[in-house]
Amino acid sequence: MNQAPGPVLGVDIGGTKVAVGLVDHEGRILAQGRTPMIGNGTAEAAFEAVTTAIDRMMSTTHGSVQSIGICAPGPLDPKTGVVLNPPNLPCWRNFPLAERVTAEYRVPVKVDNDANAAALAETRWGSARGFRYVFYATIGTGIGTGIVFNGAIYHGKTGAAGEGGHVSIDYRGPVCKCGKRGCIEILASGTAIGVRARAKLAANPSRQTTIVDLVKGDISRMTSEHVARAYAEGDVVAREILLETVAVLTPWLGNIVDLLDPDVLVVGGGVSGMLRPFFDDIKRALPGWCVNPRASEIPLLMAHYGADAGIAGGAALCA
Repeated sequence: MNQAPGPVLGVDIGGTKVAVGLVDHEGRILAQGRTPMIGNGTAEAAFEAVTTAIDRMMSTTHGSVQSIGICAPGPLDPKTGVVLNPPNLPCWRNFPLAERVTAEYRVPVKVDNDANAAALAETRWGSARGFRYVFYATIGTGIGTGIVFNGAIYHGKTGAAGEGGHVSIDYRGPVCKCGKRGCIEILASGTAIGVRARAKLAANPSRQTTIVDLVKGDISRMTSEHVARAYAEGDVVAREILLETVAVLTPWLGNIVDLLDPDVLVVGGGVSGMLRPFFDDIKRALPGWCVNPRASEIPLLMAHYGADAGIAGGAALCA
């Protein structure tokens, strides 16, 4: 009888934490834990945070881990596993992460950015399982995207492909942190939803809305989380804000459809839950933003992996 392959270790490195999980060959997370990340210290202190998290998980596996897959902040080179210059981990510049982890644990190691890896996890084990041409978007504080063709991440020539969050849909729009104007990230991320809420209520402070109650009248404190809570309570203003967000996401997705002709669109990330009730609105409006006459046939699905997308994504890199 053929024995199933052993588990792999999925590692999700963020600006404030390192999450590690043991993942089996069917994408099930068997165990997980997390350790604080030291992102503003030295490169070695940050690496020690990663090895501490891995060591704690490895101590429960009795050395049976087959490989280690790591979701690391970009920009990075997925071919070499070198982390180049991530804004939220300023201590790492041209840091050879894959090489260092391989030397430490003597198992195969792969490194990629979080959206690419999560897209692969959704393709192998999640909502996009069975689809060939997958476009994945994670909408949270920012917007990250990943493209999977025939079961493999599309990296492009230099490894920098898939930066869909920085596709501009308004060249006269606000300046994104990347330096471009009108990126979808600056218009439709969780951060953007908070900005939209504050601007709307600052312009008309007399409007009755649960959002103001949630922040005790301090408009400057409003975030996308407050908008989500207010919408869940049936708040009209919160619904307006989310519909305005949908109104910019839809043409962006139309551009993606015309560019890639995917056979599925998958949305994950912390903001996806509050946008889920509007998926049908996006689907109905999408053909009006596409030249593709079959755009309405493309499923728009919620991601399978929620907060554990990074762990599953890291594991998927090794699957």
